[in-house]
Amino acid sequence: MQDIRNWTEEQIPDQHGRRAVVTGANSGVGRVTALELARHGAAVVLAVRNVTAGKEAAATIRREVPGADVEVRRLDLASLASIRSFATDFTGNLDLLVNNAGLVLTGPRPPLTVDGFDLQMGTNALGPYALTGLLLDRLAAGKEPRVVTVSSIVHKWRNLDLDDLMSERSYNGNRAYAMSKLVGTILGLELDRRLRAAGSPVVSMLAHPGMTRTNLTPRAMADRGRLMRAASRLMSLVVSPVEAGARPQLYATTAPGVRGGQFFGPRGFQEIRGPVTEVRASAQARDPGNGRRMWAAAARLTGVTYL
Repeated sequence: MQDIRNWTEEQIPDQHGRRAVVTGANSGVGRVTALELARHGAAVVLAVRNVTAGKEAAATIRREVPGADVEVRRLDLASLASIRSFATDFTGNLDLLVNNAGLVLTGPRPPLTVDGFDLQMGTNALGPYALTGLLLDRLAAGKEPRVVTVSSIVHKWRNLDLDDLMSERSYNGNRAYAMSKLVGTILGLELDRRLRAAGSPVVSMLAHPGMTRTNLTPRAMADRGRLMRAASRLMSLVVSPVEAGARPQLYATTAPGVRGGQFFGPRGFQEIRGPVTEVRASAQARDPGNGRRMWAAAARLTGVTYL
């Protein structure tokens, strides 16, 4: 495995001949991930809910990387119909899938997804599970294929509650977000176990950005009053810049010699910020029993069965 100490995006090996799908690539660490993959030669599909924002991101990438091979495709992870349409219409090779898109909501309960899921659970966990399954055959035919699940340090704050995945008992946006990230982490690790058992060439890894200066938190705080908005602005001054936040998932996506099931994040205090290192998921996330139970639940809820 490539020396991880002081690793930066400048050490990404040549990606020519590889094709990547990056979800949520119109902003934040997703856009940085798409940019750096394109800069190093990959063909990149920006899979985004907001196509206008996606086209703006693609134009920015092309300005910075003349001749970059980037395209924009609509994908709403809160809609199983959108996910199926994206997968059905996807043609050509696929080598890298970065399940980056995420939604943070701290206010009152939002509307459910069109499929009846809690919006954060659908977008952050169940949608990526379904997308991965529907693209898995294409990935299996790819060049050193990888799936990277983008987690969060907050996944350590919750215990799995299969009886209340949709936060129906009493809703709290922060707890619902943490639950969605725990479920996504569990599914990413269970995907690794199942890929290994099946002898698949696809490798499943995880990464998290720590606390990063993106637009997710300000959006989440927009309706929470002046004090919370001020706290959000203050927090943005001490967290990592977005380029640093993208490094763990870029390492997972591109570094030679990585292994299935590895999890990368910042090296600093409480994994909030710092250089890339290998980190450890919570005991809840690593529990194979939780993995089996959550995989079965995800298959039942989404109707997407694989491995």
